[in-house]
Amino acid sequence: MFMSDVRALPPPRRVALIHYWLINMRGGERVLEQMLHLYPEADIYTHVVDPARISPALAARPITQTLVGQMPFARRHYQKYLALMPRALEELDLSAYDLVLSSESGPAKGVIARPEATHLCYCHSPMRFIWDHYPAYRAGLGGLKRQYFSHLTHRLRQWDVSSAARVDRFVANSRFIAGRIHRVYGREAAVVHPPVDLGLYSLGGPEGTPQSARGYYLFVSELVAYKRADLAIEAFRGLDLPLKVVGRGEEFARLSRIAPPNVEMLGRVDDAALAGLYRGARALVFPAQEDFGIVPVEAMACGTPVIAYGRGGALDSVVDGVSGMFFAEQSAEALRDAVQEFDAKRGGFDPAVIARHARSFGAERFRRELSTEIETTRKLQSARFSAS
Repeated sequence: MFMSDVRALPPPRRVALIHYWLINMRGGERVLEQMLHLYPEADIYTHVVDPARISPALAARPITQTLVGQMPFARRHYQKYLALMPRALEELDLSAYDLVLSSESGPAKGVIARPEATHLCYCHSPMRFIWDHYPAYRAGLGGLKRQYFSHLTHRLRQWDVSSAARVDRFVANSRFIAGRIHRVYGREAAVVHPPVDLGLYSLGGPEGTPQSARGYYLFVSELVAYKRADLAIEAFRGLDLPLKVVGRGEEFARLSRIAPPNVEMLGRVDDAALAGLYRGARALVFPAQEDFGIVPVEAMACGTPVIAYGRGGALDSVVDGVSGMFFAEQSAEALRDAVQEFDAKRGGFDPAVIARHARSFGAERFRRELSTEIETTRKLQSARFSAS
């Protein structure tokens, strides 16, 4: 039976949304919000939740924690219970659901759905700490912790690959992640870029702030090692150009100590203040190799061009010469050269054109494209069971 032979399916009766952990509101949690927008009556499952730190829309739904959430101090130290997470997912009873949507970056996709249910996984990335970032995570540990981590992640990789067979369809957040999914799981993945809040992040006026009125460069990220804030800070050392750094994290204290006078460490700011910072920046500097990277799209939505490392998800969002420019080597020297080149010709970037490009990454587009992938998968699943 071909898919065209399958009539339009009725809406799923019950939907389960599976997310790795709900302890803040970042890109993955915004994706979960949009899934909930598609299925407002869905039930949410996660390893651990802090209701005070998630959006009212998510907090209003029934949220079931796995056994990890019942462990001591789980909200703060959930990562220490990594060894429990595969079994915890498998013990969730999802037999009442005919559609399961998993949001994967930590262990989430390994749930067991009933055979005739549809399981679509929206993958932000295969787990970084056991795959591409494993050497860096391991190097940061010492002694017995390193030995334990090596043993645990070896077993977790086996489970991660085998549990991919439980997923009917993978959807990646970028072409870069689709490639990772193929390499790690041997599966093809459609690409649906994540949503950006285009109501909050916008020009702020008909034409936006002209480049001549923009006074500083901007770096925005959680300050952890792989985000490469250190490259941004070093690139501006000795330049007669100001850089503002937004974000906190484990690297904040160290980076604050080494920052030169022209680099201002702002810490965390709220969404409204961040939008204002985007609108006042000459450019966003983005030296990380990201899975997709919501921050560049937020900046572009405010009419701000992006100077990005030319690898990873930025290749899906930044248009060279239109909404920004790329540098080829992930080093402070290459970024410094790119900043100087940009500063010499920054008048050639039009905020209105940049913002118009960013509008293609809005929430409505995300919901429409994800809905298409879900319905395609449901029809294929229905056809398989009809033919059996």
